[in-house]
Amino acid sequence: MKKYSLLTLLLALLAFCSYAKPTGTYKIVVEGFDWGAGVNKVILALNDTTSKVNAADYTVFASRKSSTGPIADPDNKRDIVTAYVSDEIGSRVKTGKNITLVLSVGPQIAISSPFQYQRSKGNVWVDYSLTIVQTKSGQVWDTSTGKIMPLVDQFDLTGKYTYSDKLTMFYATFTPKVKKDKAPLIIWLHGGGEGGTDPTVPLLGNKAANYAGEGIQSIFEGAYVLSPQCPGAWMHNTQGVGTQGKDNDIYNEGLMALIKDYVKANPGIDASRIYVGGCSNGGYMALKLIFLYPDYFAAGYISALAYKSEYISDSDIQKIKNVPIWFVHSKDDKTTVPDLTVVPVFDRLRKAGAKNVHFTYYDQVNDITNFYGGKGFQYNGHWSWVYLHENLPRTDLDGSPVRVNGKPVTIMEWLAAQKKGK
Repeated sequence: MKKYSLLTLLLALLAFCSYAKPTGTYKIVVEGFDWGAGVNKVILALNDTTSKVNAADYTVFASRKSSTGPIADPDNKRDIVTAYVSDEIGSRVKTGKNITLVLSVGPQIAISSPFQYQRSKGNVWVDYSLTIVQTKSGQVWDTSTGKIMPLVDQFDLTGKYTYSDKLTMFYATFTPKVKKDKAPLIIWLHGGGEGGTDPTVPLLGNKAANYAGEGIQSIFEGAYVLSPQCPGAWMHNTQGVGTQGKDNDIYNEGLMALIKDYVKANPGIDASRIYVGGCSNGGYMALKLIFLYPDYFAAGYISALAYKSEYISDSDIQKIKNVPIWFVHSKDDKTTVPDLTVVPVFDRLRKAGAKNVHFTYYDQVNDITNFYGGKGFQYNGHWSWVYLHENLPRTDLDGSPVRVNGKPVTIMEWLAAQKKGK
């Protein structure tokens, strides 16, 4: 994609808008994709109703700014995929006072992301602004009125829990719209790049908000979702250094207190169906909680496990051998090297007599949409959660299907079937 300097963008804008009408307002739409967050739509407010729109008549410029560090691709043109007449939240209508432009997003299009990954902070929101020009009329939209985050907007983002007057965690929660008298609880623990004090980041840093999506919710017939956010990284020890199990981390006690507090405050949760999972740092913490509270969780689901097997005692293995766990990992993961983490952990559990422990082992992490080349496009091998969030794992280490009552199942179908005491 050709890049444009900010000066070039401004000169082009002036050329387009020498006879411009008063500027208009817009909203952006932000969603979580396999590779991260993306601004995939912009909704333009009109003065009058319309029934027609031509995408070729619009030009979109984007600007990304951050006060906390350098930023990739700070100014560039956005490609428009299509356009349609919509209502104010982007739903298609025949006649309306809004236009929605669908924008190209992708793992290699930095200008499409409202996040910037910074080594010391992980994923952080940037100041993301657009200028949209209707080239025929000269109309300009350059005033933002906010953003819409499908799925994320269905979460309560106000959760805050203080443990022992020293540790405060923020968290997001989802309450099922349709449920029986009691509904299970899905706990998701984010990776090392999503820590901080903004619970939207763990939901959008990858596709974790999907646990509130219709597909997964229908499998559980309605489930609560709890997404705690670590202030730093789940594996930090008292010195603030990452540990893969060698030292005790500083967060597990506070996190478990948060979980129990949330369960107590929501009597609609089925205490026999509490599931804990996570990726990388979060995978470490999910396994850590299962070690510490093997009788509390009905099952675990873990991708890119960061817990090193050498720091796990045989007594720990014995304690959890009856806890159902499904691991997901990629062979080319150079961050959480499988031969040091998941491979020996799974082997030790099986040798200890674990009957309901499974392991889906991918050769690499491919584009699952087929939009970027399918198996011809590879993500970072650490990103095995791409498969997890889309409920794709369905095979065990030997390639055979995982079954429940004789029926082949996906990882979420298997998870939904797990119940303490069953």
